[in-house]
Amino acid sequence: METRQMLKQELQTITHWEHSQKDLWFWEKLGRLPFQVLDKLTPKAVHRKLGQLLDELGSYIQSGGHYLVKQESVLERLGVTSLAEVPHLSLETMDRVCDELIEARVTFAQLQGAATGVGGALTLALDIPALLGLALKTLQEIAIVYGYDPKEKEERVFVVKCLQFAAADIVGKKAILEELASFSETRSHVFSELQGWREVMMTFRDQYGWKKLFQAVPIIGVVFGSLFNKSFMEDIAETGKMLYRKRRIIEKLKQFEPGI
Repeated sequence: METRQMLKQELQTITHWEHSQKDLWFWEKLGRLPFQVLDKLTPKAVHRKLGQLLDELGSYIQSGGHYLVKQESVLERLGVTSLAEVPHLSLETMDRVCDELIEARVTFAQLQGAATGVGGALTLALDIPALLGLALKTLQEIAIVYGYDPKEKEERVFVVKCLQFAAADIVGKKAILEELASFSETRSHVFSELQGWREVMMTFRDQYGWKKLFQAVPIIGVVFGSLFNKSFMEDIAETGKMLYRKRRIIEKLKQFEPGI
């Protein structure tokens, strides 16, 4: 099992990662061009589908809806039979299973983007709910890997916060990190109501508007769809792994330092 020093080193690695989330790459900068331009260029089908997903995401927070995942397959990968056993596993085991799941989900998203890129704008609207659903399910699987139950409303809020973090600019990322820092102690109060889920969808819409415009061109969209979906899922999965891993490391450190 891990030593106190090993856990502190891993926590420091995550802190470095948090500090590295300071700039937007080319696609994100494009996604923050004037809304009027986005509104004109984004296909109407994309607007309609994202509007529908606003309601679905709200429903997910409240009840989980059809986005909830089953724990059994993830627990089987971990070699345990109940979620209560997971916190006692080594961090190495959790990380290994998490990386395996991420690799599988990224590959699936990449193939999905290529498939929906074949038809251009006609199939673009199909890709949007599928990709968001895959992101939500992947984050829930990561939660289970590190011993947290996505059936709990507070954990579903944390999942959406991970989505929000992955899509936010540097100011937003800093605010979310500060908010999540006290999650374990104050989640029943701070997260009794989630204020940022609509922001998640609006940011998602803004980024989709530009990135998916390239996918709306038949055939060429195969390449752009594949690349965007791969990048999107990698960002989401990395965020989920880092933020859930941080919580688990802190919990493990408490066994060495109860007052931490």
